Amino acid sequence: MLVSPLEVWFPDGLGIETLALVMLVALAAGWIDAVVGGGGLLQLPALLLVPGLAPVQALATNKLSSIFGTATASVTYVRRVRPDMRTALPMAGFALAGSFGGAAVATVLPAAVFKPIIVVAMLAVAIFVAVRPTLGAATSLRFARNRHLVVACALGAGIGFYDGILGPGTGTFLIIALVSILGYDFISSSAKAKIVNLATNMGALLLFIPTGSVMWGLGLSMAMMNMVGGYLGSRTAIARGSGFVRVVFLVVVGMLILKLGYDVWDESIRT
Repeated sequence: MLVSPLEVWFPDGLGIETLALVMLVALAAGWIDAVVGGGGLLQLPALLLVPGLAPVQALATNKLSSIFGTATASVTYVRRVRPDMRTALPMAGFALAGSFGGAAVATVLPAAVFKPIIVVAMLAVAIFVAVRPTLGAATSLRFARNRHLVVACALGAGIGFYDGILGPGTGTFLIIALVSILGYDFISSSAKAKIVNLATNMGALLLFIPTGSVMWGLGLSMAMMNMVGGYLGSRTAIARGSGFVRVVFLVVVGMLILKLGYDVWDESIRT
């Protein structure tokens, strides 16, 4: 959908109360996203409630706001946790490419095809993490260097593809993969996930900006709050440690399962 340049600042009908609400939601979403990912569970539904905002504009504006919060959290993690960039950067590059591929597939194949598989996978992961309280408490890498990098890049491409075709909980999926497959602790995983998620958000924006779908005024207003939330969330995660991140992780995964599960049920009822 192409939008006139005059229509990409604020949507018609946006009142002060609604603007204040979405900015508050952006603050909370930035905090959640910085700790375990999944901030889009709050931010995207809030944007869909804005009068006069089309779904594609909500998706694009959500990415604009999120990329600022993700960048802020990434910088904070890099400065304080010092994640292994030899893994994070190649993984981010493959994730960006994957997000382009996912977006391309999304134009010809409905996302509903993938949702039931994702719900089952997330439920299995939630149970796996819940019954293993020591999982993610400390880093214990499962692959040698070259194989480690290959697996990391494959995971980045796959999760980037997911972000392009569906999106909700991308940061959470990254943490799932980094903890359960590669063997990082939760804090290191959160740090790397932010760097990779920054790339997937950037990939999506490269697709959305040329179409004029981004509401720049609304997105940048939310971005300021998302940055504050991202900074506070990353500081909280670092200060409280992997045990705290694990608890928040399980809560957010539970929310994702309920949300995607409801989508699957709702779509099956309609068809």
